[in-house]
Amino acid sequence: MEKVVLAFSGGLDTSVCIKLLEEKYEMDVITACVDVGQPREEIDRPASVADEVGSLKHYTIDAQEEFVEDFIFKAIKANAIYEGYSLSTALARPLIAMKIVELAKKEGANAIAHGCTGKGNDQFRFESVIRSMSDCKVIAPIRDLNLTRTEEMEYAKSCGIPLPADKHYSIDENLWGRAIEGDALEDPMVEPPEDAFSWTQPIEKTPDKAQDLTIEFEKGIPNSINDEKLFPLDLISKCNEIAGMHGIGRVDIIEDRIIGLKSREIYETPAALLLITAHKALEQLVLTREELKFGEIASNTYSEIIYNGMWHDPLREDLDQLFDNMQKRVTGQVKLKLHKGSLRVIGRKSPYSLYQEEVVSFEDKALDQREIAGMVKHYGIQAAAYNKICKK
Repeated sequence: MEKVVLAFSGGLDTSVCIKLLEEKYEMDVITACVDVGQPREEIDRPASVADEVGSLKHYTIDAQEEFVEDFIFKAIKANAIYEGYSLSTALARPLIAMKIVELAKKEGANAIAHGCTGKGNDQFRFESVIRSMSDCKVIAPIRDLNLTRTEEMEYAKSCGIPLPADKHYSIDENLWGRAIEGDALEDPMVEPPEDAFSWTQPIEKTPDKAQDLTIEFEKGIPNSINDEKLFPLDLISKCNEIAGMHGIGRVDIIEDRIIGLKSREIYETPAALLLITAHKALEQLVLTREELKFGEIASNTYSEIIYNGMWHDPLREDLDQLFDNMQKRVTGQVKLKLHKGSLRVIGRKSPYSLYQEEVVSFEDKALDQREIAGMVKHYGIQAAAYNKICKK
Protein backbone atom coordinates (compact mmCIF):
# COMPACT_ATOMS: atom_id res chain seq x y z
CA MET A 1 0.00 0.00 0.00
CA GLU A 2 1.10 3.55 -0.70
CA LYS A 3 2.02 5.73 2.27
CA VAL A 4 0.46 9.11 2.95
CA VAL A 5 1.43 11.68 5.58
CA LEU A 6 -1.61 13.40 7.10
CA ALA A 7 -1.31 16.82 8.74
CA PHE A 8 -3.12 15.86 11.94
CA SER A 9 -4.77 18.02 14.59
CA GLY A 10 -6.87 15.34 16.28
CA GLY A 11 -10.09 17.19 15.53
CA LEU A 12 -13.12 15.76 13.76
CA ASP A 13 -11.96 16.51 10.19
CA THR A 14 -8.49 14.99 10.46
CA SER A 15 -9.62 12.07 12.65
CA VAL A 16 -12.16 11.10 10.00
CA CYS A 17 -9.43 11.46 7.36
CA ILE A 18 -7.41 8.59 8.85
CA LYS A 19 -10.17 6.08 8.19
CA LEU A 20 -11.16 7.64 4.87
CA LEU A 21 -7.58 7.39 3.61
CA GLU A 22 -7.41 3.75 4.69
CA GLU A 23 -10.81 2.69 3.37
CA LYS A 24 -11.54 4.93 0.38
CA TYR A 25 -7.99 5.51 -0.84
CA GLU A 26 -6.41 2.25 0.40
CA MET A 27 -3.33 3.92 1.89
CA ASP A 28 -1.17 3.47 4.98
CA VAL A 29 -1.52 6.63 7.05
CA ILE A 30 1.28 8.38 8.94
CA THR A 31 0.00 11.25 11.09
CA ALA A 32 1.96 14.32 12.15
CA CYS A 33 1.15 17.19 14.50
CA VAL A 34 3.37 20.27 14.15
CA ASP A 35 3.70 22.24 17.39
CA VAL A 36 3.61 25.99 16.71
CA GLY A 37 2.40 26.91 20.17
CA GLN A 38 -0.97 25.21 20.54
CA PRO A 39 -2.27 24.41 24.04
CA ARG A 40 -0.69 21.30 25.52
CA GLU A 41 -3.88 19.25 25.14
CA GLU A 42 -3.87 19.98 21.40
CA ILE A 43 -0.44 18.36 21.20
CA ASP A 44 -1.23 15.38 23.41
CA ARG A 45 -4.66 14.59 21.97
CA PRO A 46 -3.51 13.96 18.36
CA ALA A 47 -1.00 11.36 19.57
CA SER A 48 -3.62 9.46 21.57
CA VAL A 49 -6.28 9.70 18.85
CA ALA A 50 -3.85 8.55 16.15
CA ASP A 51 -2.98 5.54 18.27
CA GLU A 52 -6.63 4.72 18.95
CA VAL A 53 -7.82 5.17 15.37
CA GLY A 54 -4.88 3.19 14.08
CA SER A 55 -2.40 5.27 12.10
CA LEU A 56 0.76 3.50 10.99
CA LYS A 57 2.96 6.01 12.88
CA HIS A 58 2.49 9.35 14.60
CA TYR A 59 4.98 12.20 14.87
CA THR A 60 4.93 15.30 17.06
CA ILE A 61 7.21 17.95 15.56
CA ASP A 62 8.31 20.88 17.74
CA ALA A 63 8.62 23.95 15.50
CA GLN A 64 7.98 26.71 18.05
CA GLU A 65 11.40 28.36 17.98
CA GLU A 66 11.52 28.19 14.19
CA PHE A 67 8.07 29.75 14.06
CA VAL A 68 9.19 32.71 16.17
CA GLU A 69 12.57 33.35 14.59
CA ASP A 70 11.79 32.63 10.92
CA PHE A 71 8.15 33.69 10.69
CA ILE A 72 6.95 35.88 13.58
CA PHE A 73 10.04 38.10 13.57
CA LYS A 74 9.69 38.55 9.80
CA ALA A 75 6.04 39.50 10.31
CA ILE A 76 7.03 42.11 12.92
CA LYS A 77 9.62 43.64 10.60
CA ALA A 78 6.97 43.86 7.88
CA ASN A 79 4.15 45.03 10.21
CA ALA A 80 2.12 42.17 8.73
CA ILE A 81 -1.54 43.11 9.19
CA TYR A 82 -4.33 41.91 6.91
CA GLU A 83 -7.64 43.81 6.87
CA GLY A 84 -7.03 45.13 10.36
CA TYR A 85 -5.61 42.18 12.29
CA SER A 86 -2.17 40.66 12.84
CA LEU A 87 -1.79 37.47 10.81
CA SER A 88 -1.41 34.37 12.96
CA THR A 89 -3.06 31.25 11.48
CA ALA A 90 -1.94 32.18 7.97
CA LEU A 91 1.60 32.77 9.22
CA ALA A 92 1.93 29.27 10.70
CA ARG A 93 0.48 27.28 7.78
CA PRO A 94 3.53 27.37 5.48
CA LEU A 95 5.80 26.16 8.29
CA ILE A 96 3.42 23.28 9.07
CA ALA A 97 3.34 22.37 5.37
CA MET A 98 7.15 22.47 5.17
CA LYS A 99 7.49 20.11 8.12
CA ILE A 100 4.94 17.71 6.62
CA VAL A 101 6.89 17.68 3.33
CA GLU A 102 10.14 16.95 5.19
CA LEU A 103 8.47 14.05 6.97
CA ALA A 104 6.99 12.68 3.74
CA LYS A 105 10.48 12.61 2.21
CA LYS A 106 11.89 10.92 5.29
CA GLU A 107 9.15 8.25 5.28
CA GLY A 108 9.21 7.72 1.52
CA ALA A 109 5.54 8.70 1.24
CA ASN A 110 4.29 9.71 -2.19
CA ALA A 111 1.18 11.55 -0.94
CA ILE A 112 0.30 14.23 1.61
CA ALA A 113 -3.19 14.74 3.01
CA HIS A 114 -4.97 17.44 4.98
CA GLY A 115 -8.44 17.89 6.48
CA CYS A 116 -9.36 21.25 4.96
CA THR A 117 -12.79 21.91 3.52
CA GLY A 118 -13.38 23.58 0.17
CA LYS A 119 -14.64 26.82 1.73
CA GLY A 120 -11.63 28.03 3.70
CA ASN A 121 -8.18 29.47 3.12
CA ASP A 122 -5.99 26.70 4.48
CA GLN A 123 -6.37 24.43 1.46
CA PHE A 124 -4.53 27.08 -0.58
CA ARG A 125 -1.87 27.63 2.06
CA PHE A 126 -1.06 23.96 2.50
CA GLU A 127 -1.24 22.84 -1.09
CA SER A 128 0.71 25.68 -2.70
CA VAL A 129 3.67 25.04 -0.39
CA ILE A 130 3.44 21.25 -0.70
CA ARG A 131 3.46 21.38 -4.49
CA SER A 132 6.32 23.87 -4.57
CA MET A 133 8.51 21.68 -2.34
CA SER A 134 7.65 18.14 -3.45
CA ASP A 135 6.19 15.92 -6.15
CA CYS A 136 3.76 14.34 -3.69
CA LYS A 137 0.16 14.14 -4.73
CA VAL A 138 -2.21 16.02 -2.44
CA ILE A 139 -5.35 14.44 -1.01
CA ALA A 140 -8.10 16.41 0.74
CA PRO A 141 -10.76 13.82 1.69
CA ILE A 142 -13.28 16.20 3.28
CA ARG A 143 -13.25 18.51 0.28
CA ASP A 144 -12.84 15.85 -2.40
CA LEU A 145 -15.73 13.73 -1.04
CA ASN A 146 -17.85 16.88 -0.48
CA LEU A 147 -18.62 15.87 3.11
CA THR A 148 -20.76 17.91 5.47
CA ARG A 149 -20.06 18.13 9.18
CA THR A 150 -23.11 15.91 9.91
CA GLU A 151 -21.85 13.27 7.46
CA GLU A 152 -18.44 13.35 9.13
CA MET A 153 -20.03 12.83 12.54
CA GLU A 154 -22.07 9.86 11.31
CA TYR A 155 -19.04 8.29 9.64
CA ALA A 156 -16.94 8.79 12.78
CA LYS A 157 -19.57 7.06 14.93
CA SER A 158 -19.85 4.14 12.48
CA CYS A 159 -16.07 3.63 12.59
CA GLY A 160 -15.69 4.09 16.36
CA ILE A 161 -13.55 7.19 15.92
CA PRO A 162 -13.22 9.12 19.23
CA LEU A 163 -14.80 12.54 18.81
CA PRO A 164 -13.32 15.66 20.40
CA ALA A 165 -15.26 17.33 23.18
CA ASP A 166 -18.15 19.32 21.79
CA LYS A 167 -17.04 22.90 21.22
CA HIS A 168 -19.16 25.90 20.36
CA TYR A 169 -16.54 27.39 18.10
CA SER A 170 -13.89 26.44 15.57
CA ILE A 171 -10.61 27.62 17.09
CA ASP A 172 -7.08 27.75 15.71
CA GLU A 173 -4.36 28.75 18.14
CA ASN A 174 -0.62 29.27 17.96
CA LEU A 175 2.00 31.43 19.67
CA TRP A 176 1.07 34.53 17.67
CA GLY A 177 -2.69 34.47 17.87
CA ARG A 178 -6.00 32.77 18.39
CA ALA A 179 -8.69 32.64 15.68
CA ILE A 180 -12.31 31.91 16.65
CA GLU A 181 -15.23 31.34 14.27
CA GLY A 182 -18.49 29.44 13.90
CA ASP A 183 -21.62 28.84 15.98
CA ALA A 184 -23.25 32.09 17.22
CA LEU A 185 -20.39 34.11 15.72
CA GLU A 186 -21.67 33.37 12.21
CA ASP A 187 -24.35 36.03 12.77
CA PRO A 188 -22.46 39.33 12.35
CA MET A 189 -24.96 41.12 14.59
CA VAL A 190 -24.30 38.87 17.59
CA GLU A 191 -21.84 40.21 20.13
CA PRO A 192 -19.10 37.61 20.72
CA PRO A 193 -19.93 35.75 23.96
CA GLU A 194 -17.28 36.00 26.63
CA ASP A 195 -16.65 32.26 26.50
CA ALA A 196 -15.18 32.70 23.01
CA PHE A 197 -12.14 34.44 24.50
CA SER A 198 -9.26 32.89 26.38
CA TRP A 199 -6.20 35.14 26.16
CA THR A 200 -7.79 38.52 26.89
CA GLN A 201 -9.66 39.77 29.93
CA PRO A 202 -13.02 41.54 29.59
CA ILE A 203 -12.61 45.25 30.32
CA GLU A 204 -14.48 45.03 33.64
CA LYS A 205 -11.91 42.52 34.92
CA THR A 206 -8.79 44.34 33.79
CA PRO A 207 -6.57 46.15 36.34
CA ASP A 208 -7.75 49.57 37.44
CA LYS A 209 -4.17 50.86 37.42
CA ALA A 210 -2.44 51.55 34.11
CA GLN A 211 0.83 49.77 33.35
CA ASP A 212 3.82 51.26 31.54
CA LEU A 213 5.88 48.89 29.45
CA THR A 214 9.15 49.44 27.57
CA ILE A 215 9.97 47.24 24.58
CA GLU A 216 13.48 47.26 23.14
CA PHE A 217 14.24 46.40 19.52
CA GLU A 218 17.46 45.59 17.73
CA LYS A 219 17.33 45.78 13.93
CA GLY A 220 13.56 45.46 14.04
CA ILE A 221 13.47 42.45 16.37
CA PRO A 222 12.15 42.78 19.95
CA ASN A 223 14.58 41.44 22.53
CA SER A 224 13.65 42.81 25.96
CA ILE A 225 10.77 43.97 28.13
CA ASN A 226 11.48 46.63 30.77
CA ASP A 227 15.24 46.12 30.27
CA GLU A 228 14.94 42.36 30.85
CA LYS A 229 16.47 40.37 28.00
CA LEU A 230 14.31 37.40 27.07
CA PHE A 231 14.53 34.41 24.76
CA PRO A 232 12.20 34.80 21.75
CA LEU A 233 9.61 32.27 22.94
CA ASP A 234 9.53 33.75 26.44
CA LEU A 235 9.21 37.29 25.09
CA ILE A 236 6.19 36.43 22.94
CA SER A 237 4.53 34.54 25.81
CA LYS A 238 5.09 37.38 28.26
CA CYS A 239 3.71 39.98 25.85
CA ASN A 240 0.61 37.83 25.34
CA GLU A 241 0.17 37.57 29.11
CA ILE A 242 0.67 41.27 29.89
CA ALA A 243 -1.40 42.69 27.03
CA GLY A 244 -4.13 40.09 27.49
CA MET A 245 -4.41 40.95 31.17
CA HIS A 246 -5.29 44.52 30.15
CA GLY A 247 -7.90 43.37 27.61
CA ILE A 248 -5.75 44.29 24.61
CA GLY A 249 -5.79 42.33 21.37
CA ARG A 250 -9.44 41.53 20.56
CA VAL A 251 -10.44 41.95 16.91
CA ASP A 252 -13.91 41.41 15.41
CA ILE A 253 -13.98 41.76 11.62
CA ILE A 254 -15.74 40.73 8.43
CA GLU A 255 -12.88 39.19 6.51
CA ASP A 256 -12.48 38.52 2.79
CA ARG A 257 -11.39 34.93 2.19
CA ILE A 258 -9.29 33.86 -0.77
CA ILE A 259 -12.22 32.31 -2.65
CA GLY A 260 -14.25 35.50 -2.27
CA LEU A 261 -16.51 34.59 0.65
CA LYS A 262 -16.92 37.08 3.46
CA SER A 263 -16.65 35.55 6.91
CA ARG A 264 -17.05 36.89 10.43
CA GLU A 265 -13.79 36.29 12.29
CA ILE A 266 -12.80 36.91 15.91
CA TYR A 267 -9.13 37.13 16.83
CA GLU A 268 -7.09 37.44 19.99
CA THR A 269 -3.60 38.75 19.23
CA PRO A 270 -2.36 40.60 22.31
CA ALA A 271 1.40 40.14 21.78
CA ALA A 272 1.13 40.84 18.06
CA LEU A 273 -0.79 44.08 18.59
CA LEU A 274 1.59 45.19 21.34
CA LEU A 275 4.80 44.47 19.43
CA ILE A 276 3.69 45.73 16.02
CA THR A 277 2.36 48.95 17.58
CA ALA A 278 5.71 49.49 19.30
CA HIS A 279 7.64 48.55 16.16
CA LYS A 280 5.73 51.02 13.98
CA ALA A 281 6.30 53.79 16.55
CA LEU A 282 10.05 53.18 16.44
CA GLU A 283 10.03 53.19 12.64
CA GLN A 284 8.37 56.62 12.70
CA LEU A 285 11.37 57.90 14.64
CA VAL A 286 14.19 56.45 12.52
CA LEU A 287 12.90 56.01 8.95
CA THR A 288 12.47 58.79 6.43
CA ARG A 289 9.08 59.90 5.17
CA GLU A 290 9.63 58.17 1.83
CA GLU A 291 10.72 54.94 3.53
CA LEU A 292 7.61 54.97 5.68
CA LYS A 293 5.32 55.61 2.70
CA PHE A 294 6.85 52.86 0.59
CA GLY A 295 7.13 50.57 3.61
CA GLU A 296 3.36 50.73 4.06
CA ILE A 297 2.81 49.65 0.44
CA ALA A 298 5.31 46.82 0.87
CA SER A 299 3.68 45.81 4.16
CA ASN A 300 0.24 45.52 2.56
CA THR A 301 1.68 43.40 -0.25
CA TYR A 302 3.60 41.21 2.21
CA SER A 303 0.46 40.66 4.30
CA GLU A 304 -1.57 39.63 1.28
CA ILE A 305 1.17 37.21 0.23
CA ILE A 306 1.00 35.54 3.65
CA TYR A 307 -2.79 35.51 3.78
CA ASN A 308 -3.06 34.07 0.28
CA GLY A 309 -0.73 31.20 1.11
CA MET A 310 2.14 32.32 -1.14
CA TRP A 311 4.97 32.23 1.41
CA HIS A 312 7.16 30.41 -1.13
CA ASP A 313 6.70 33.15 -3.77
CA PRO A 314 9.97 34.91 -4.69
CA LEU A 315 8.34 38.29 -4.07
CA ARG A 316 8.10 37.43 -0.37
CA GLU A 317 11.85 36.77 -0.34
CA ASP A 318 12.47 40.02 -2.23
CA LEU A 319 10.42 41.95 0.31
CA ASP A 320 12.31 40.30 3.18
CA GLN A 321 15.50 41.74 1.70
CA LEU A 322 13.88 45.16 1.57
CA PHE A 323 12.65 44.99 5.15
CA ASP A 324 15.95 43.63 6.46
CA ASN A 325 17.77 46.58 4.95
CA MET A 326 15.26 49.10 6.31
CA GLN A 327 15.40 47.50 9.76
CA LYS A 328 19.14 48.09 10.21
CA ARG A 329 18.26 51.39 11.92
CA VAL A 330 15.13 50.19 13.74
CA THR A 331 16.96 49.88 17.04
CA GLY A 332 15.86 51.53 20.26
CA GLN A 333 13.17 51.59 22.92
CA VAL A 334 9.45 52.29 22.86
CA LYS A 335 7.41 53.03 25.96
CA LEU A 336 3.72 52.10 26.01
CA LYS A 337 0.84 52.57 28.43
CA LEU A 338 -1.69 49.74 28.80
CA HIS A 339 -5.03 50.41 30.47
CA LYS A 340 -8.57 49.06 30.13
CA GLY A 341 -8.20 47.77 26.58
CA SER A 342 -6.26 50.79 25.32
CA LEU A 343 -2.67 50.77 24.11
CA ARG A 344 -0.83 54.09 23.74
CA VAL A 345 2.70 54.91 22.71
CA ILE A 346 4.03 57.43 25.23
CA GLY A 347 7.74 57.51 24.43
CA ARG A 348 10.46 56.36 22.03
CA LYS A 349 14.21 56.76 21.62
CA SER A 350 16.90 55.47 19.28
CA PRO A 351 20.56 56.13 18.46
CA TYR A 352 19.37 56.46 14.84
CA SER A 353 16.60 58.95 15.58
CA LEU A 354 15.96 61.49 12.81
CA TYR A 355 14.08 63.71 15.25
CA GLN A 356 16.00 67.00 15.82
CA GLU A 357 14.67 68.67 18.91
CA GLU A 358 16.81 71.77 18.53
CA VAL A 359 15.48 72.42 15.01
CA VAL A 360 11.84 71.63 15.81
CA SER A 361 11.80 73.85 18.92
CA PHE A 362 9.92 77.14 18.61
CA GLU A 363 12.75 78.82 20.54
CA ASP A 364 15.57 77.86 18.16
CA LYS A 365 16.85 79.77 15.15
CA ALA A 366 19.04 77.03 13.63
CA LEU A 367 16.55 76.89 10.76
CA ASP A 368 16.05 80.42 9.41
CA GLN A 369 12.29 80.75 8.94
CA ARG A 370 12.73 83.44 6.27
CA GLU A 371 14.34 80.91 3.92
CA ILE A 372 11.09 78.93 3.75
CA ALA A 373 9.15 81.80 2.15
CA GLY A 374 10.30 80.87 -1.37
CA MET A 375 9.31 77.26 -0.83
CA VAL A 376 5.83 78.24 0.34
CA LYS A 377 5.21 80.78 -2.43
CA HIS A 378 4.80 78.22 -5.21
CA TYR A 379 3.47 75.38 -3.06
CA GLY A 380 0.35 73.86 -4.63
CA ILE A 381 0.92 75.69 -7.93
CA GLN A 382 -1.07 73.17 -10.00
CA ALA A 383 -4.04 73.20 -7.62
CA ALA A 384 -4.02 77.01 -7.76
CA ALA A 385 -4.02 76.93 -11.59
CA TYR A 386 -6.91 74.44 -11.57
CA ASN A 387 -9.03 76.67 -9.35
CA LYS A 388 -8.31 79.76 -11.48
CA ILE A 389 -8.82 78.13 -14.88
CA CYS A 390 -11.16 75.15 -14.54
CA LYS A 391 -13.55 76.58 -11.97
CA LYS A 392 -13.79 80.00 -13.61
